[in-house]
Amino acid sequence: MNLRAEMARRGIRGKDLAILLGVRYSTVYDKLNGKYSFSFDEALAIKKAYFPEHNLEYLFDNEDQSRKVESEVM
Repeated sequence: MNLRAEMARRGIRGKDLAILLGVRYSTVYDKLNGKYSFSFDEALAIKKAYFPEHNLEYLFDNEDQSRKVESEVM
């Protein structure tokens, strides 16, 4: 996800997201690693708090899925 790259650029840690969302760090870790998905409300809260200049599609785009779709189209 682009979210991880943007977090790294700004020094935002998973712990910061856990505090924002009111969940355990392990929950955020699992979501950042693709085990579970962020809910729409969680994604919106992250965007509003840390990345208001980016759209949700960019932040939560899964690069692997994008490449898969591109290869299927061709």
